[in-house]
Amino acid sequence: MARLREKYKNEIAPALAKEFDIKNPMAIPKIEKIVVNMGLGEASANAKVLDVASDELKVVTGQKPVITKAKKSIAAFKLRQGMSIGTMVTLRGDRMYEFLDRLISIALPRVRDFRGISRKAFDGRGNYTLGVREQLIFPEIDFNKVDKTRGMNISIVTTAKTDEQARSLLKSMGMPFRQ
Repeated sequence: MARLREKYKNEIAPALAKEFDIKNPMAIPKIEKIVVNMGLGEASANAKVLDVASDELKVVTGQKPVITKAKKSIAAFKLRQGMSIGTMVTLRGDRMYEFLDRLISIALPRVRDFRGISRKAFDGRGNYTLGVREQLIFPEIDFNKVDKTRGMNISIVTTAKTDEQARSLLKSMGMPFRQ
């Protein structure tokens, strides 16, 4: 069982229930899923980029990514509807907790000039999204095999009703928020 899941069950959930005065154990905020998305604009010109990016995403998350397609055509971006323009992975269960654990304890501290993550990136419904500028912060990726740095968006979807509850949940999980 994942270390972070164990910590959530034994320490974090009871603390959150007490903090927000929640009687029903099913109403205690928890992390539902983590979506890791890598948008690749240059994939419209070069299809090989997609394979490399999806391999990197697979190494980082431990799960095979799906390829996302363009919903509509945009002439200014030379984009046709149905064209492959990115890869994404949805993590749930133990894989999700392990990924979050690695993100918090290993990857984020490796970001250059890291002072913590923004407190303002909540969406109003208790979900948090953070952008990573380069995939090299994950130790699983071999620096010598990288042809180009690519960023990714990491969305953490919680069952929290408010941003305040979600912030408290993520903070107790160990998220390094800026002071």
